[in-house]
Amino acid sequence: QVQLVESGGGLVEAGGSLRLACAASGRTASMYAMGWFRQAPGKEREFVGAISWSVGGTYYADSVKGRFTISRDNDKNTVYLQMNSLKPEDTAVYYCGASSIGAMNTARGYDYWGQGTQVTVSS
Repeated sequence: QVQLVESGGGLVEAGGSLRLACAASGRTASMYAMGWFRQAPGKEREFVGAISWSVGGTYYADSVKGRFTISRDNDKNTVYLQMNSLKPEDTAVYYCGASSIGAMNTARGYDYWGQGTQVTVSS
């Protein structure tokens, strides 16, 4: 089992920044990659980005490329999502997921999920 806990969400004005964190515990050695997804009310869970634990390769959705950055701290088993130049359309609950397959851009590729953290961007 792998446990994931997100933190760092909140309310921010458009153009502002937030940094989310996802702390992993348990059998983390079995996980190949971590991903960030988001889900707005009435919409499906949407891929934001992902990072591989070992190599650190990152992948992003076009909608956030150039504004969001994913990083990891292997010693702390924590993955971060730095979000800059936030827009109202970034408002959603943000989830991190752990994948034993790879840095997938689909939610079905993830085995474990955190509880989510709310990000609200006001215009």
